[in-house]
Amino acid sequence: MVRLHVPRMACGGCFKRVAAAIQGVDPRAHIAPDLPAREVTITTTAMETVLLDALNRAGYAAERRL
Repeated sequence: MVRLHVPRMACGGCFKRVAAAIQGVDPRAHIAPDLPAREVTITTTAMETVLLDALNRAGYAAERRL
């Protein structure tokens, strides 16, 4: 499980683009948003660095949350 802070994710439309970027890496990923905190929790087999790269390319730079 990976938890990421996505500062530019402010609405449901943003979340859809974030989810699409993540599912482009792992179509089976389960993504749970927390819009007020601007975070996503992802259950995936993909490496965190690959997810961060995909989000960055989609315009949603993210950072790991512990």
